[in-house]
Amino acid sequence: METLSRIAAALLAEFSDLRELEQITRACFRLALAALLGGLLGYEREAQGKAAGLRTHMLVTLGAALFVMAMSEGGAGDDAISRVIQGIAAGIGFLCAGTILKGGADTARVKGLTTAAGLWLSTAIGICVGRGHSATAVLGTLLALLVLHSLPRLFERPRAPRKTAKTAEQRHVP
Repeated sequence: METLSRIAAALLAEFSDLRELEQITRACFRLALAALLGGLLGYEREAQGKAAGLRTHMLVTLGAALFVMAMSEGGAGDDAISRVIQGIAAGIGFLCAGTILKGGADTARVKGLTTAAGLWLSTAIGICVGRGHSATAVLGTLLALLVLHSLPRLFERPRAPRKTAKTAEQRHVP
């Protein structure tokens, strides 16, 4: 019995970072909000047929929030949290770089910049949520959706009228 109680005590100690109901509630809310906001951005990108979609954006926001929450809840000072945020920002750069493709023969054509910027923004949103700035994160997400979804429609180039195939009557020459 001594062994089982020692194992139970060790397991309880492993989960000691969430001892109080308030801490559990805060952690659940922040992680769920990070996933939700990332999901909104990811859904928009996936609906547009982009490479980084729902799951990628959700994982990025969730990961950023988790990194920051672990430090904040662990009692780290602002200087340590600042270094973690710098590391997150540098790390997401590698993921974003992988989404940018330059056209082969057409060196002026670059694809994936908006996807990379969206992932970068998802990271910032996750950091905001992880630090407890939920309203700022929601506002940032809404503005991002406006930029991604509405602005392209405002600035669409007018399309040339389509040429239709002539019917047999229209081709008839007297």
